[in-house]
Amino acid sequence: MSEVPILKETTRSTGREALRNNITAALALAGAVRTTLGPRGQDKLLIDDQGRTMVTNDGVTVLESAKVEHPVARMLINASTTQDRIARDGTTSAVLLSAELLQNAWELVLQGVHPSAIARGYRMAEDACREHFSSLTLEATVERQHQAAQTSLSGKIHAAMQDLLASLAVEAGKAVLENQDGQRKADPTRVKILTQTGGAMTDSRLVTGLVLGKQRVNDAMPKHIKAGKIALVDGGLERKELMGNVTLKVTSTGVLESFRQEEKRLLTQQVQQLIDLGVTLFACKDGIDDDMHGLLSKAGIQAYRRVARSDLDLLARGCGATLSYDVKSLHESDLGAFISSKNERWDGTMHWIVQTEEGGATFIAKGSTEEAVGEVERCFADALGVACQLLEEPALLPGGGATQIALARHLRRQAERIPGREQLAIEAYADALEVIPRVLAENAGLDPLDTLLQVVAKQSTHDGDDAHHIGLDVVAKQPSNMVESGVLEPLRITRQVLAGATEAALSVLRIDDVLWARQDPSIPDGIGMDENELQ
Repeated sequence: MSEVPILKETTRSTGREALRNNITAALALAGAVRTTLGPRGQDKLLIDDQGRTMVTNDGVTVLESAKVEHPVARMLINASTTQDRIARDGTTSAVLLSAELLQNAWELVLQGVHPSAIARGYRMAEDACREHFSSLTLEATVERQHQAAQTSLSGKIHAAMQDLLASLAVEAGKAVLENQDGQRKADPTRVKILTQTGGAMTDSRLVTGLVLGKQRVNDAMPKHIKAGKIALVDGGLERKELMGNVTLKVTSTGVLESFRQEEKRLLTQQVQQLIDLGVTLFACKDGIDDDMHGLLSKAGIQAYRRVARSDLDLLARGCGATLSYDVKSLHESDLGAFISSKNERWDGTMHWIVQTEEGGATFIAKGSTEEAVGEVERCFADALGVACQLLEEPALLPGGGATQIALARHLRRQAERIPGREQLAIEAYADALEVIPRVLAENAGLDPLDTLLQVVAKQSTHDGDDAHHIGLDVVAKQPSNMVESGVLEPLRITRQVLAGATEAALSVLRIDDVLWARQDPSIPDGIGMDENELQ
């Protein structure tokens, strides 16, 4: 019986060819962000379809901005995005480690080691690293928290801003720190970032409380009110528009006037409900009828309209309020509490500042251009994520590649006890970990191999329990004690880098067959059609 080509409309690659193509794609993606790693990393100029530009060396920003179609490259980008969402840093390291694991796996495949054996060895190596973390971890003191936040900004912005943003990030993290069921939680999304173009980057500051670019709906309302109750509405306090295609036929002016008076009476009832509930601060997503301004002012209620839903959610979380659909559905239990609410004019723009009982802060990012402001915003977000992590899990590791080299040395000792081919995979995993110090040296203008050997030798011959603190000081361009130099990174970042990179690499190793559906050339709609066809 002749074979029937059931996959005649599909391009197929199998076995080593499929693995080689996938690894090539991973290495190409890693090459795009390789030069951004470390304090001496270079920047990337990103240009979108509309000609807008962005200069950054943030790995995840570069990867997410690129239009990548290869599925394996997309897998690595997803791992980088997950790293950013969970740890807020280490995105470039995750991609580099994934690609290096795949490169080393390919060399083992060429030697005849099956991908399944490599996968088992990689899992064993990851588990051994996790167990060894306990002997490398440092306590996150207040000073070290600041140093870790500053380390996360190395190479992303100039030195003066690194110190400022690190201090503000630690302060902001403490402002949103709370205890939930006996556990410390610091949610960085509770810190609002407000951007302002104009001035220098060093003018950026942190304001306790929530700051919105809003002003009260009427100047007769109190400008500054102290502690009271707040009501938040995901709607408005205004006349409702008729739903659907409805037409009113008015036969006399008296009927129209009665209709308007009834609308006003219903709105007045809603204002009275706010007064009866003891509300002194009111904010809504939609508008507030002009006729209600006087009633609200007379009652001493400070009111704001057209507040974004995201800002209403922040207010609700900070004040302990419940966002209601409209005023009529408000109950006593829906109200929240605040410490103070005031209006202040900054650079010609009125701002609304609310001090909440549950904490919260607003970071004012400033810069001379939109690009500069955007970079300050991204850098602060990274430092804030690191600060919040350390408040939740106060554990640190030495930076500068010291931890990766210490883990690699530990794995090589462990590999000697494994009799099977998994030993080779564990050694390959150890070699892959050293990609971090090698790339750091490369980006600093040093010879990566010679520098790596110097740091390894320094760790091996150092007397004392702090041998694993020895890493590459890219400023002094020599092996140094990273703890004494203040180069630190949260344990959670390195742990997530290992987990994400290992999982991404194993997912690629398990693929031995790639099927690409063929696509026929197509003509965009409207091209090559005459006027009759278009109509």
